[in-house]
Amino acid sequence: MVPRRVTLTFDNGPTPAITERVLEILDREGIRSTFFVIGRNLAHPAAASLARKAHSAGHWIGNHTFSHSVALGDRPDPDYAAHEIGNTQRCIAELSHPNKLFRPYGNAGLIGPHLLSQAAIAYLLANRFQTVLWNSVPGDWKDAAGWVERCVAQVLENEWSVVVLHDIVDGCLPRLSELLQRLNNLGVIYEQDYPESVVLTRAGKIVNMSPTYVSD
Repeated sequence: MVPRRVTLTFDNGPTPAITERVLEILDREGIRSTFFVIGRNLAHPAAASLARKAHSAGHWIGNHTFSHSVALGDRPDPDYAAHEIGNTQRCIAELSHPNKLFRPYGNAGLIGPHLLSQAAIAYLLANRFQTVLWNSVPGDWKDAAGWVERCVAQVLENEWSVVVLHDIVDGCLPRLSELLQRLNNLGVIYEQDYPESVVLTRAGKIVNMSPTYVSD
């Protein structure tokens, strides 16, 4: 079997007492990932410090909206898109990846027209964001008993999996080491970059943009 490729990503942090332990586990395994942060979390000094620590360790810092409350496609006015994306990017500041990584709020990992609006796409293109989706959402935040097995199964289904985990309370931390051991046993190749199939925009241009991702 050709080795599967896996990109690990962590959403919804940084979370004090959680994110630092996730970083320790990743460091032991020599894995570099992306932390898609919520902008309002960075108002807290401890969380902002964790974002800086992750960046210093070689992880990429991405934008996961400011409030993580209403999906961009469910509120399609331009001011909302500018607030949710732009304010978070200002919070990330010098920690930002050069490609300005952005992941829309999926509302429990769902992919559909709620993800984006025309106004959000226009903002992402004008400001040259790389918009990144996913193809593996094992449900660490809602199924503590089953998410590791589900993640392994999803990795086996894809040549290159972009896995969404969460560095939050009740997220992946208690079983993250177990997951990595399972993946190591499969001989996966860990990647930090993304397959073109999950990239919607980059450098001011559309890469992949299905109408099913857009509400209006």
